[in-house]
Amino acid sequence: MHHGRLSTTRLAHHRGHLVLFKLCTRDPRASLNMFSKKILFAAVFAGFSFLIVTIRFGLHVVNEGHIGVYYRGGALLDTYTEPGLHWKMPYITTYEEVQVTIQTDSVRNIPCGTSEGTMIYFDKVEVVNQLSKKSAVNLIRNYTVNYDQTWIFDKVHHEINQFCSKHTLQEVYIELFDTLDEAIADALQASVDKWAPGLQIIAVRVTKPKIPSEVKKTYEHMAQQSAELRKAQMEKKVILQRATTEKEKQKIKQEQERELEEIKLLMNIKKKETEAKIAKINDEIAFNKRKRATDSKAYEEVKQAEANKMKLTPEFLEFTRLTALKENTKFYFGEKLPNFLPSDIMGSVTAISSHHQHAEVLEGTEETCTKDA
Repeated sequence: MHHGRLSTTRLAHHRGHLVLFKLCTRDPRASLNMFSKKILFAAVFAGFSFLIVTIRFGLHVVNEGHIGVYYRGGALLDTYTEPGLHWKMPYITTYEEVQVTIQTDSVRNIPCGTSEGTMIYFDKVEVVNQLSKKSAVNLIRNYTVNYDQTWIFDKVHHEINQFCSKHTLQEVYIELFDTLDEAIADALQASVDKWAPGLQIIAVRVTKPKIPSEVKKTYEHMAQQSAELRKAQMEKKVILQRATTEKEKQKIKQEQERELEEIKLLMNIKKKETEAKIAKINDEIAFNKRKRATDSKAYEEVKQAEANKMKLTPEFLEFTRLTALKENTKFYFGEKLPNFLPSDIMGSVTAISSHHQHAEVLEGTEETCTKDA
């Protein structure tokens, strides 16, 4: 067993000497070619790696709501890119993302002194603003990408101190506090319009300032009294409003009653007018009826007169007179009769008597003839 292990060792030692011999006896030109190939391979690999790294450093992403501005050799370029994937020249070109959507910058812990010398602190002032894309490059060229530090953060400190220095604590804390938002917003907008066009101040929100505790207690007491006063004024206003409302109700009620009376009066007037019209119509109907009756009677009398005029001839009148005398049952005879009746009447009476006698004779004759027959 020991003998076999020794033989293996000698064999390995022999192979080592053989390899060393081959290396020493190899052609130098072949070794140089192999070395060149290795260097070429290493150079290609290094170039490819450099290209990959270069492409990787050249590609960049601009996020939504931002634009990309570029610096080449430290100088700001005039162009910008929209959101998306872009490529820049690596190593010599750098870029920055600038937000162009609406953003809110919060300025905190702003100290200011009032005109009375009282030091107060504003915990936070929020400025809502937006940068225009077209003006972004010029604005950044003048004030860098940290333009908001100059025209919002530092400017808010300045405007707050300007406001406090011109007003008392009472005005800053209570009387003029509701106008502070608009005052700062107007001042900021006026400044950026003049020196940094393209930046729009949309709104400003100012929190209540922090004041010394002793002063705060005084103001709290004043606020409590003011609240009680407002409560009393509100109660008074409610009472007055109720009285006014009740008065208005009574006024409205009286107005309604007056309007109702006017309506009733108008209705009665309309009723009387209608009755008068009806009476007038009835009178006209009765008048027309009487007129028609009168006209009819007059027409009848006219026609009767015309008929009588045509009928009353001398012969008819004579016949009528004789008939009337005949129907009279009393006749007077004597010597003085002519003195009583006219002669023509007497003649007529005699003629009628003779006629009657002759008629009686004829009637007696007709009766005798009839009996004989």
